[in-house]
Amino acid sequence: MEAIKRPAPAKINLALDILGPRPDGYHEMRMVMQTVSLCDTVTLSEGEAGFTLDTDGDFLPAGEKTLEEQAAESFFRELGRPCPPLSVGLEKRTPAYAGLGGGSADVAALLRLLRERYAPELSTEVLERIGLTVGSDMPFCVRGGTVLAEGRGEILTDLPPLPPCWLAICKPDFSLPTGEMFAKVRGRIFQSRPDIDGMARALGEGRLEGVAKRLYNVFEEVLPAETREEIQGIKTAMRCCGALNAAMSGSGPAVFGLFQREEEAMAAAESLGTWCGQTFTARPVGQLDGPAV
Repeated sequence: MEAIKRPAPAKINLALDILGPRPDGYHEMRMVMQTVSLCDTVTLSEGEAGFTLDTDGDFLPAGEKTLEEQAAESFFRELGRPCPPLSVGLEKRTPAYAGLGGGSADVAALLRLLRERYAPELSTEVLERIGLTVGSDMPFCVRGGTVLAEGRGEILTDLPPLPPCWLAICKPDFSLPTGEMFAKVRGRIFQSRPDIDGMARALGEGRLEGVAKRLYNVFEEVLPAETREEIQGIKTAMRCCGALNAAMSGSGPAVFGLFQREEEAMAAAESLGTWCGQTFTARPVGQLDGPAV
């Protein structure tokens, strides 16, 4: 078959709250999640044998099935048929291990490609359910847009879109393992919590400033002192460049700032790029259904 491809947009957490541990070992979450235009590109074609994944990154698990292969197997299991030989290519741009959902976004894009090629009748809800077999944030990455995510991240409620704006995103030159970050919050009593209901109202009223002033991520409270200082420094630099506000995304360490004007976001990314890892500019993206190219 002719190769088809899709963008795999990253995500940010406009608000992230952890309500406590669950009996199944996960944590009860409440988050406002937003798809952004920073993205990888995923290509799908039929292979000669088995499942192959070609990527320009260096973070594939040795000797293990990749999330992409697991997702493909789950997809065809849903269809009640064996997985055909597939060749998948990844062009990486979103930083890995950054709290931006890059790996999950790649898998979600692959699921959308598989649906388009093999089962266009499948609903987004079914595709989200397939994604959940691979990871908790997969349902959101399948759907995209502006969403309230609850449960372990799989209970999704669409919210009004984030008003037009620009983002600067900075990934410092270190990583924060997700498992270790969740271990730090177990039993933690947080000093503050995000006003998620207030953020939802601000979204409904189309007030970017109202959304911005409610940006908050409880993971920031459990950062080691030196790391917290660096994250705070990035946030301060973004505000000095004109950001309405800034916050860490996911379990970190990427930080994003919300800007009303493109030139401010670009100036912030350029300034931060001189001393702070990888920087990008992006815009909000709506829901992700649509044809591949």
